[in-house]
Amino acid sequence: MSANTEVLNVKKLKGRTFLTDTNLLLIITVLVFFSMYTSAVQFLGSGFTKPQMFFNILNENASLLVLSCGMTLVMITGGIDISVGQVTCLVCMASAVFMNDNSITGAMPEGQAVVVSMLIALGIGLAFGIVQGLLVAYLEFQPFIVTLAGMFFAKGMTTIICSDRVNIDNEINHAFYKLSTTEVSVPFIGSYNKLGEFIPAFVEVGVVVALIVVALLFVLLRWTKLGRNFYAVGGNNQSANMLGINVKLTKFLAHVLCGLCAGIGGYLFFLHARSGSPLHATGAEMNAIASSIIGGTMLSGGVGNIIGTLFGVLSLSTIKNIVTSLGLEDPWWTNITVAIMLCIFLLVQSVILARKNRKKK
Repeated sequence: MSANTEVLNVKKLKGRTFLTDTNLLLIITVLVFFSMYTSAVQFLGSGFTKPQMFFNILNENASLLVLSCGMTLVMITGGIDISVGQVTCLVCMASAVFMNDNSITGAMPEGQAVVVSMLIALGIGLAFGIVQGLLVAYLEFQPFIVTLAGMFFAKGMTTIICSDRVNIDNEINHAFYKLSTTEVSVPFIGSYNKLGEFIPAFVEVGVVVALIVVALLFVLLRWTKLGRNFYAVGGNNQSANMLGINVKLTKFLAHVLCGLCAGIGGYLFFLHARSGSPLHATGAEMNAIASSIIGGTMLSGGVGNIIGTLFGVLSLSTIKNIVTSLGLEDPWWTNITVAIMLCIFLLVQSVILARKNRKKK
């Protein structure tokens, strides 16, 4: 895969825009999502016809969306990070234990404990990102092995902090509860109840944060030098070196940003769950990888899109809701369906790669 081909998402020549692999996979993902959702509305009806059903997908997956975006950055550079799920769990537990410690938070002005807990979450995420980035980029350890160690370390640290579920005490955390229960109304979108009253759709504050992260990372990948470097490094390390790109620094920054996303995603999970538990975010790293792949990010690196990842999360969540609506409540059915969907997208990626190799010849 040529680095020159993937440095820019869209290459223009003589006024014509050529469809890149990134854009082709994005189109496929968007079409699949809309096909699934419209089919669910038409054949299943019930909740799928209500706008709030769609926004509930976002409410329940704001954390996963941020984790998947961070995963996409690392995968574009040709790496992977399987520690993000346990980092999320660690963030939740550390934040919950801190906020329930009245000996510390009791002396703070209302709202300050929330800010400190946010800083704790970001600090944990950045620490994992920096350490793992150094090991992968500068010591050239395999990303899978490094992040596997990070996953076990985060899991162990979570249990050391507390091995039981920790619920947030509303009596000493009014500001946190106010923030976590804040609902942002969606203008002009909603449904009517049985009394004929219009009920506007809403999203949680975590969704707003997640969409801001999506927008920022989209701009990063599309219009910044660092974003172009991510694609170049993932496309071909040697070609990127010849272009004067610092490959090690680029890989390091990808892991740092992924760690930062894990910290943010962990706190969004905490806002939604309002608790800490060693069982929180179980399998989140696998869902993040699956969402990135469904969104058009190739495991081989060099190809990916943040908007595609957004639709990957929506598609993954929609198929789970469809399976549940069909009465197949056993979680094994959901796992099987997701596995089939993932295999289909991997097959599509293989076809696209084969097409590109034929063109090169």
